Amino acid sequence: MAKLTKKQKEAHGKIDKNKNYSILEASALVKEITNANFDASVDIAVRLGVDPRKANQMVRGVVTLPHGTGKDVKVLALVTPDKAAEATEAGADYVGLDEYLEKIKSGWTDVDVIITMPSVMGKLGPLGRILGPRGLMPNPKTGTVTMDVAKAVTEVKAGKIDFKVDKTGIVHAGIGKVSFSAEQISENAKELLETLVKLKPTAAKGVYVKTIYMSSTMSPSVALDPKVV
Repeated sequence: MAKLTKKQKEAHGKIDKNKNYSILEASALVKEITNANFDASVDIAVRLGVDPRKANQMVRGVVTLPHGTGKDVKVLALVTPDKAAEATEAGADYVGLDEYLEKIKSGWTDVDVIITMPSVMGKLGPLGRILGPRGLMPNPKTGTVTMDVAKAVTEVKAGKIDFKVDKTGIVHAGIGKVSFSAEQISENAKELLETLVKLKPTAAKGVYVKTIYMSSTMSPSVALDPKVV
């Protein structure tokens, strides 16, 4: 195991390993124990009592964080010419169709979200092996395949994120930056957790929210009380 630096030891020393913190307490503590010389991201990891291998226990959804993510989200709008102007006005960073499909085929994926229209999805199918592993394939369930392109772009830019339980039963999501106030981090976390609870599959038995941990890019993790939601 790597040796901890003095600052890392101090950070670990401020965490009570026998305590499950409230959302606000954890938010304040993560800010306190982050010593990065950049604006670190704040992340949350929620272990769910589901079996993601079963289709009826898959948990996936979208949430609009009240204070955004703090990240400048780069959006590509793959749209027909008649929708290009509204996508540009809504704030999409890249707007077009065939020229960007060719770029993606060549391996270009320098965006965070791709928004497109139902009529374009057929052209995106062959690019699944490039976009899928990077989590960039548009999906009607997350609102990234829509005729209301302007609304979708605006929502993503304002802090709308999508999340999906991984194969180990954990949902990972970025909920802000260390520069946010503890209250802003807390409110973003609460919005995500409340959304997760609403998505509990009927097939999931027993305890649904098993553990919740909050951390920053450069901090140890802080355990939250799973009963907060």
